[in-house]
Amino acid sequence: MTRRIERLNEIFRQEISDLLRRQVKDPRLSVFITVTRVDISPDLSHARVYVSVMGSEEEKRGALRGLDAAAAFIRHELRPRLAMRRIPLLTFRQDDSMEQGAHVLDLLDEVGEQESDED
Repeated sequence: MTRRIERLNEIFRQEISDLLRRQVKDPRLSVFITVTRVDISPDLSHARVYVSVMGSEEEKRGALRGLDAAAAFIRHELRPRLAMRRIPLLTFRQDDSMEQGAHVLDLLDEVGEQESDED
């Protein structure tokens, strides 16, 4: 991955996070959503936006549907914010890494408690 693409990934992550927080008014997006990373294709035509959604499975599915519905609006709002000739098409994907990390930490806490009980 080139340095330019890495910088664009980070800029897109920040700008999309800001747009979701301030301008997107979809009730399906009222849950806690974090943009964890963005992967832009080398030809700058597509961008995969990975999001972490805190909530039930139904809320997660609803949030992804809301994000898909808001993709064109977000893309339109990115145009004046970024000095790019073309804004990539956005696709949103669920990122469960934060939940998996929390689960691993819970398991480690349990092991630590069991070991302290044995001592």
